[in-house]
This record gives sequence, C-alpha cells and structure tokens, in this order.
Amino acid sequence: MHLAKRTITKILSVLIVAGGLQHAAFAQENSPYSRYGLGDIVPKTNIVSRGMGGISAGYSDYQSINFINPASYSNLRTTIFEFGVESDTRVLKSLSPVARYSATNAVISYLQLGFPIKLKNANKKNIFWAMNMGLRPVSKINYKIAASERLAGIDSIGKIFEGTGGINQAYLGTAISIKHFSLGVNGGYMFGNKDYGTQLTFKNDSVQYAMSYNQTKSNFAGLFINGGIQYEHRMRSKKSKRESVLRFGAYGNLRQSMAATRDVVAETILTDASGTKFRIDSVYEKNTNGTVIYPASLGMGVTYQTINWLFGVDFESTQWQDYRYFGQSDLLQKSWKVRVGTEYYPLKDNTSFKKYFSFVKYRFGFYYGPDYIKVINTLPEFGFSFGAALPLKLRKSYYETQSSILNTAIEFGSRGDKNTNLRENSVRICVGLSLSDLWFGKAKYQ
Repeated sequence: MHLAKRTITKILSVLIVAGGLQHAAFAQENSPYSRYGLGDIVPKTNIVSRGMGGISAGYSDYQSINFINPASYSNLRTTIFEFGVESDTRVLKSLSPVARYSATNAVISYLQLGFPIKLKNANKKNIFWAMNMGLRPVSKINYKIAASERLAGIDSIGKIFEGTGGINQAYLGTAISIKHFSLGVNGGYMFGNKDYGTQLTFKNDSVQYAMSYNQTKSNFAGLFINGGIQYEHRMRSKKSKRESVLRFGAYGNLRQSMAATRDVVAETILTDASGTKFRIDSVYEKNTNGTVIYPASLGMGVTYQTINWLFGVDFESTQWQDYRYFGQSDLLQKSWKVRVGTEYYPLKDNTSFKKYFSFVKYRFGFYYGPDYIKVINTLPEFGFSFGAALPLKLRKSYYETQSSILNTAIEFGSRGDKNTNLRENSVRICVGLSLSDLWFGKAKYQ
C-alpha cells in the first residue's frame, strides 16, 4: 500500500513536469494551417486507437485506457500507467508558386494513470467502478510564413507572419458500470496561450520607410467536462461455445468557455546601417479581458469483438463554426469524421509461449472527413493507419499480476487534395507504453 502511494506521487510529479515539456516540444513544428482557430488539433485518441483509424466510441479494453469515452474506464481491472510519444513529418506542397516545404517535430502525446476501485460486494453483482487521471495536448500553434508583394509608388513590401501556442488538458475521470451499461465523465482544467505577430518591411532604394510590427499575446483557461456512455451485448455461439461482444458507445461535450486575457502592441521601428533597431513609436493595450469559446462535440460508434477479431466504426462531429476568440469568429466550419478500424489477435487455444507473434495484436484503420479550417474551399482530410501491440512481458500464470505492452502506430494523413494550393501530407510515428499491475491487493499468504 505504501509502495503504491509513493508510485502515485512520482507519477503525479511526472504529469506536472510534462505540462511544461509540451510547449517546448511544439516549437519545432511549422504548419501554416495552425494560424487559424486554436491551431492544429492533435489526434486525441490513445496509441491503441490510432492504429485503428482512431475508433473510440465503442472501444473498451482492460489493458489500455480509452480517455475519449470515459465510460470505458469501468472495464479496468488492474492499475495502468500509460504514456505516449509521437514524431510527425509534414510535407507542404504549393502549386503557385511551385514549392515544397517540410518540418518534423516530436511531442508527448499523453500521460495517464487509471485504476479500479475495489467494491467486493458490488463486484459480485456486476457493478464496477474505476478512475483515471492524466494530461494531454489538445492543439498546437507554430508557424512562420514569409510573403512579399509590390505596392504602387513604394516598391516592394515584405511580410512575416508568425505564431506559437496551444491548449492542454489536465483531467480526472471516473466511470461506473452496472451489468451491461457504463457511464463515465471527465472533468478538469483546460489551459493554453496564443501568441501571434505580423512584421511589415518596406523595401525602397531611394526612400527609407519604417518597419512595423504588431503582436498579440493571450492566455486562457477554464474548467471543462465531457462524458460518455457504453452498452454491451454479449453473445455465445451455440456451435463453438465462444463469446462475442457487440458494444455501442457515445461521447461528447457541450460548448464551453475559457476566461482569457490579451496584450496587444503595435510598434514602428527604424533600422540603421549596422542593423540596430530603434523603436520610434508604440501603442499598447494591456490585460484586456475576454473569452475563448470551445465548441460542442458529439461522437458515436459500435464495435464487434470476438476472441480473435475486433471491428469498429465511429462518427464524430464538432461545431467549430461556434468558435469565438474575444468575440471574433475565424475561417472555421463544422467538421466531421468517419473512422473504421479492425484488430486481429492470432492467439489460439494451447498456443506455446515460444510463439511470441501469436501474442501480438495487429491493427488497421482509416478515417475521412472535412477539416475544420476553411480558408477558401473545404479541405478534405483523410488517412490510414496500422499498428501493433507488442507484449514486453507475457503472463505465464494466473498469479502473475504485472504486464507491459508496447503499443505502436503509424499514420499517413493528408489535408487537401490535388487541387489544393497548399496540400499538407504527414507521416506520424507513435509509440505508447502501457504498464499494469494489481495494486492495493492484500495478500492472503505471506
């Protein structure tokens, strides 16, 4: 018991430190689409689901934590500590002018700790309770764009647009299941920042013009809550006597508001022959209060699972047209995604432990839907993925309580199509570690 408490304390310390690491890791990326709304939305499912196209609504597994639908927590039977990391490479292709850009970054995907609450009498009646706590990024902003044009009577003008920021969530969730029905909820603190600026430089051989720089910095935070439900129907084959599970699920959140503060500065700058910059004039607007509106979202889906196979389909919709930043809308639209995934587990009865790959789970999936950003036309967004669950330790007896699983996923995605001027292709490599053990159990024999 004391060991478990010390372990929880260490994990909580890691979660707090990781909150500071998220923003530092984001700085390596450069995506012009992160200029809009809340930036690039981070794939929000765990590594297990990412290998299956991101299905989550009807998915539940006792060896991993599905934090998108908190109703799945009630399926936990051991304490599980999970974390995920990912590296993605983005290639941006421009049609006019013809050009190609690439950027690579690595981030922490999530950190979480889930555990069941033992209720001996309730468990006998098929009533189970579990909890989960964690930290994950929601979006990220990082771009630097250079452009130039000619102005009549002045010559050329150079523009630089740049921005950084993003949103994170720290959450605590719980779920309870009564027989075949599960209900869960996540609540916590959502916080982030958005820092963007525009620099204008006038280029003329005979007249010296001052350079201008406008910058807006904002911080926002607020409480959030989301929930989910799942219902499972178990079936038994008369021929094989084996059981299969049909599981329906739904999750979502209402529109939520974050309190925000904003600083705005506009400067006029001159540069001398040595390159030293002198501020000529500046205008400040400090500590302006406002709100950031985070939109409502709803997802639903179904999975069918046998001993060796799992098939799942999800549909998710988010009302991004309701997004507001200090009362202002952006070039956003309602978005939706269809996700399809499958998992194959080749294990058979009496399989030898020497056949390691019979204990590996293989996953495949794809997704499709319009992106939430609408600059000129709607951007189609689609991709496919595959992955595997690699056990690092096989349980060879009932009395072994520890297990370690390395979950992997590779995602190939595209934002836009062949007619899109700025088409963005990405390859994301994801790795997650799931460590589970039976905590708080009192041994009968010493």
